[in-house]
Amino acid sequence: MKKDYKLGILAGFLMGILFLPVLKTAEPDIYSKLVFLVLPFFIIATPLGLFIANIIGKKIALIPQLAKFIVTGGLNALMDLGVLSLLIFLSLNYLEINPSGVILEIGIIITFYSIFKAISFIVANTNSYFWNKYWTFDQKNKNKTEFLQFFTVSLVGFILNVSVASYVFGFIDPFFGLNIDQWGLMGAIAGSIIGLFWNFIGYKLIVFKK
Repeated sequence: MKKDYKLGILAGFLMGILFLPVLKTAEPDIYSKLVFLVLPFFIIATPLGLFIANIIGKKIALIPQLAKFIVTGGLNALMDLGVLSLLIFLSLNYLEINPSGVILEIGIIITFYSIFKAISFIVANTNSYFWNKYWTFDQKNKNKTEFLQFFTVSLVGFILNVSVASYVFGFIDPFFGLNIDQWGLMGAIAGSIIGLFWNFIGYKLIVFKK
């Protein structure tokens, strides 16, 4: 139990750090106001959520494990978004669209975005394996095929994740006045939600089943 809370605090700290560049990309004005509150919020809210899940878990056994998976999923989603935000900030902002080459340059932007999304997913997915194996599903065994199974399941999640994210970004017009960076994050969020749902089923029933 203490291990869960310690790892929950660590996960909250990492999520807070990773959420900052995402917030800065999505809402610069809000970022400037909340920058000093984000980290304490995640550090407190994450173990508190696990505590509540453990109480509910006395009646519904699956809830504590699901709560840890959600925390891990949140961490990985923010790692995905954080890396994506960094790559967008470094590169995508500097691709200009001119009237004479709109179609070509839009295609280039979509290609770059898909590559950036793939890179961010791979980084987050590698992190996901260790958190899910040793914390969420509490597996200590050294199964040689487990890593392959994990990445096979994750590959399907990867395809769903990138496909949904790229479709939202490339083929759905931004709304609510969102700019291209913000809409890129919305695409990533949509892909992460679909991928997260698939991954929990695959990890629990295939990779880390007891």
